[in-house]
Amino acid sequence: MNKIYLAAPFFSDQQQQRIQLVKTALEKNSTIDSKSIFLPQEHQFEEEEFGSRAWQQYVFASDVRQIYRADVLVAILDYNLENGDNEGDSGTMFEIGVAFANHTPIVVIQFDPQKNLNLMIAQSLTAYFDASQNGLQDLSNYNFDELKSKPAKRPVI
Repeated sequence: MNKIYLAAPFFSDQQQQRIQLVKTALEKNSTIDSKSIFLPQEHQFEEEEFGSRAWQQYVFASDVRQIYRADVLVAILDYNLENGDNEGDSGTMFEIGVAFANHTPIVVIQFDPQKNLNLMIAQSLTAYFDASQNGLQDLSNYNFDELKSKPAKRPVI
């Protein structure tokens, strides 16, 4: 069973809703260990003041360690979709880079049916799922044991 690191912005209600939709799809997948889906927002080292140096160091080290431990990094690219400014979240892009450098397979989900895909992300991913086109259902049936290539069928910039 595969362990997942779920990378995504989690700063708004809409972002949280997208995370829950993806998490639910992953939990339905028989090749995923549903108890081993790591959500960074659930590990924020609340013993320290948010933004303090100790808090920053703990969260950074914990997240990077969990990326290294994951069998697959699943990333939601949509950041500010609801406001029409849907550039990628810098933290999510960093997590994708760490996973790629660590040779961890990358699965990308995109909800925005209009958004082009960055070349670096398009070339680093193993599988792409368009949530505006049955992508969540496809994600729940994808074989994470085999990790067959599933490139994006979107314009690349």
